[in-house]
Amino acid sequence: MSPSVRLQEMIRVIRGARTQGEERGVIQRECAAIRAQFRQADNGTRSHNLAKLLYVHMLGYPAHFGQMECVRLIASPRYNEKRVGYLGAMMLLDEKQDASLLITNSIKNDLSHSSQYVQSLALCTLGCMGSAEMCRDLAPEIDRLLRASNSYIKKKAALCAVHIVRKVPELGELFTPASRSLLSEKNHGVLHGAVVLITELCERNPETLEQFRKAVPELVQIMKGLVMSGYSPEHNVAGISDPFLQVRILRLLRILGRNNETASDAVNDLLAQVATNTDSSKTAGSAVLYETVLTVMDIKSESGLRVLAVNILGRFLLNNDRNIRYISMTSLQKIVQTDHNAVQRHRGTIVDCLKDQDASVKRRALELSLALVSAVNIRSLMKELLLFLSSCPPELRAHTTSGIFNAAERYAPSQRWHIDTILHVLTTAGGDVRDETVPNLIQLITTATELHCYTVHKLYRALIADISVQSLVQVACWCIGEYGDLLLRGECEETEPVQVAEDDVLDALETVLQSHMSSPATRGFALTATMKLSTRITHNVDRIRSIVSIYGSCIDVELQQRAVEYNALFKKYDHMRAAVLERMPVIDKSSPGHTNGESAGGSIKEMEPTKRTQEVVLPQEPANQVCDLLDLLGGSGEPPQPSPALSTTMLGPVSSTAGGDLLDLLGGLDVTPVPPSVIVYEKNGVTLKLQTDRQTDTGMTITLTATNSTDREITSLTLQAAVPKSVQLQMKAPSGDVIPAHGLGQVTQTVLLNNPNKVSLKMRVRVCYTSQDFVCQDTVQIDSFPSPAW
Repeated sequence: MSPSVRLQEMIRVIRGARTQGEERGVIQRECAAIRAQFRQADNGTRSHNLAKLLYVHMLGYPAHFGQMECVRLIASPRYNEKRVGYLGAMMLLDEKQDASLLITNSIKNDLSHSSQYVQSLALCTLGCMGSAEMCRDLAPEIDRLLRASNSYIKKKAALCAVHIVRKVPELGELFTPASRSLLSEKNHGVLHGAVVLITELCERNPETLEQFRKAVPELVQIMKGLVMSGYSPEHNVAGISDPFLQVRILRLLRILGRNNETASDAVNDLLAQVATNTDSSKTAGSAVLYETVLTVMDIKSESGLRVLAVNILGRFLLNNDRNIRYISMTSLQKIVQTDHNAVQRHRGTIVDCLKDQDASVKRRALELSLALVSAVNIRSLMKELLLFLSSCPPELRAHTTSGIFNAAERYAPSQRWHIDTILHVLTTAGGDVRDETVPNLIQLITTATELHCYTVHKLYRALIADISVQSLVQVACWCIGEYGDLLLRGECEETEPVQVAEDDVLDALETVLQSHMSSPATRGFALTATMKLSTRITHNVDRIRSIVSIYGSCIDVELQQRAVEYNALFKKYDHMRAAVLERMPVIDKSSPGHTNGESAGGSIKEMEPTKRTQEVVLPQEPANQVCDLLDLLGGSGEPPQPSPALSTTMLGPVSSTAGGDLLDLLGGLDVTPVPPSVIVYEKNGVTLKLQTDRQTDTGMTITLTATNSTDREITSLTLQAAVPKSVQLQMKAPSGDVIPAHGLGQVTQTVLLNNPNKVSLKMRVRVCYTSQDFVCQDTVQIDSFPSPAW
């Protein structure tokens, strides 16, 4: 290819390249020839070479070596060279490059040129890539051109002024007088540029906004002229007279009428006229109507006009164009909070959009449908949402279940309907529900006392049908464990009576325990439910005992610990088993995780400490940290006593299994603190104090307080305690597991001791914590207490 080929020939050769490598070779040879000619004297081909270089730049290849040629061509007196030079400056230069400063003087000279086309080139270049320094230097020239008599120049100058205002906002005051005078122009191009400039000025300066509010009547007249004008081939777009200018004027009127009664009143009639006279069958008309709706909703418009705007969006929902349906639902989503009833009239159309094939439209329809749920339409709309849930794509399932749960919680007409809805969701999309669904549903079931029989029957049937949905299985196991006696009676009035045998229930729970689909948490629910049934059935207690004993050697530490503790209830503490495994009290949702001895309907009677002691049977600590605590004081020489209590309780966090959240049931007891305290542990900046809060003839309440004097916080604090076998021990939930640094906070733990035989009291405490990325574990022996013991 000859170095002097024309641009068209170069384009043809590049397009004819069969491989990427061949194309690169052609471009490299041509760029080398262009560089060589740039170094030569002016031979009349600079503009042609720069044009070819711009095409190379458009293909994505380096063309920075042509920047100085742009500066030279801009300074040329020839129009054809200026044109290519200015085009090259807009493409190859930006405000961050020093070469852009070299053309400032050339642009200033060309702004005063006698030819409007040269002036236009300079205005376009400044409006495209002018830096803040260039804008400050040339702003007076732009203001002068805004007052010129040539409409072609005024249009370009207005758009250039917009760029200057965006770059240097303080120069906006310079263009305010000239921009106001441009509204009297008849040329649509000048009007469009003027409206864009005024919009920019109003958005950036509140004082300017007040000045231009006086121009609202003038803008209204211009808009009315566009709406009512006849056919004009120069401005007609799909039957709409200059929709671009109409959209810009409506946007400016929205800014001027926002939070202003006078401006809003002046615009109301115009908006009604535009809404009724604009054809929405074409995209141009839809654009004008959409901007009209946004303006109606943003200003202080009349209520009837707002209903009209919602109806326009409702018509958009029927449009075949998915983009129009999408923006319609996006707008309705914003409006539904303020005009709920107006949007409610289009509920059927919105629900139909749930069947749309487009994923984005379907997501918007789902969000809008959830926002439309109210106490009046909860039943009918929830049917549609549940139907959608059964066929919705996987990426929307979690959002759908979350929305259904929130709506059901707020507007459920009855507790039975609420329970049925959640169970339906769990059956349909159990793997996509939130983590808190299980405890929330359990709380709901406990409060619906009259529905316990109905719920346990329904959950039992669901468990028999499918055990793959973990959340549903967990709730079913918990419910069967709590209300298994109601299931065995078969006297449910809410559903068909089904006679369930004890073996059938145990078979179902054992299937869950043995299934490979069951998670460790689900097995924990099933094992606890099986244990609870030992006090609710009469003929299969031995089978339950064998099931529990099998899992005493389970590889899962959590399940193994449960089984060992349950097995101890069967053997050593069988006389306490009924009290320990009684039904859980009603869970107070206002304080999740703790009931503090209160139910939803009021306070319940205080229960014996021996009953509550056994509630702490589901700790989440590794077995190697607690297995030796059972015999910490085994060599103390104390003879075994027949006291009905477990000798060891762990203070760590408890898993959220059946009944695991119902700790601290005696937390509401009033205590009278006693000042004396002793330091029982002090190491690595951690100090543990023991204080006796209350003492009776056979009982004592003590508080362990941990503080931290180091520079870094102590984390994962766990306290474990052991007492002689004749002493009953109950430990409350700790106040936390993180001790702030510098002594700015503390962690407290309450311990209840019952010593009916009044033996010599001793306590061994194990302290575990993490400090500066290493784990520390110590054991301390406590032989004396701050106040006299027994």
